Amino acid sequence: MDRSRITPELVRCLVRDQFPRWAELPVTPVELSGWDNATFRLGDTMSVRLPTAEGYVPQVDKEHRWLPYLAPRLPLPVPVPLARGEPGRGYPWPWSVYRWLDGRPALPGAIADLDRFARDLAGFLGALHEVDATDGPPAGEHSAHRGGHPSTYDAETRAAVDELDDEIDTDAALAVWEAVLAAEWRGPPVWVHGDMTPSNLLAVDGRLAAVIDFGACAVGDPACDTAIAWTLFTGSSRDVFWRALPVDDATLARGRGWALWKALITHAEARRRGPEAVATAGLKFGWRANARAIVEDLIGGQ
Repeated sequence: MDRSRITPELVRCLVRDQFPRWAELPVTPVELSGWDNATFRLGDTMSVRLPTAEGYVPQVDKEHRWLPYLAPRLPLPVPVPLARGEPGRGYPWPWSVYRWLDGRPALPGAIADLDRFARDLAGFLGALHEVDATDGPPAGEHSAHRGGHPSTYDAETRAAVDELDDEIDTDAALAVWEAVLAAEWRGPPVWVHGDMTPSNLLAVDGRLAAVIDFGACAVGDPACDTAIAWTLFTGSSRDVFWRALPVDDATLARGRGWALWKALITHAEARRRGPEAVATAGLKFGWRANARAIVEDLIGGQ
């Protein structure tokens, strides 16, 4: 389905048809709608999320099944499903109504103290990783393989390195990637968020206030949740995050791999679109810099 067809008017019609008690509430787009789902505010206390492609549809039932289990076990608010919508009005998939969570996307300008933010986020992730993972959904296509090993994307990563060989140090990039592939995961499966990016974190008064969008959550390797160490944090805040999150060096290496894969493919795709796209690539995720700069940090920094 063309994303442009998922409009406030469509959402109003779906809500009116299926949940008439909310029919008169206004529907407005949110600041950062997301990629897997289009998100809208419904009145003052709710939000509506609609998958943008068939591959994201399994996330609906997964969130309805597991978010009520995870929410009371976590130190910060997470979305609470209120209702499950059905296909209608030409929209072909199920969709969800959630309780609204206050805050603004945690873009760099919305964070008052990056060190404190890093410590708070590490605390949240540590708590998530400690929740009993028995019977949770193993990593797979539903989570874009988050919770698995980044080697899933080996071919995609190498293709991006080849495509960018005229502007990055390909030897350095491949050396980092080979270290990622060699970093094995030997721990027990844990809950992972799966899409730990600043646009999925909400800030109030400059502090971390809520974590949203658990569509890629799974049970598996926690490394994917550490990729934000490179996409948001730097310098002292990165050190704080690493020290506060109880993971080993191999896990951080795999997290670096997740960040490298994402930054490489994001920059390569933007370069095909032209200089303007390159300048802003990754910023829609709330990254602290564009994808090109993140790549350089990953292959040349700590």
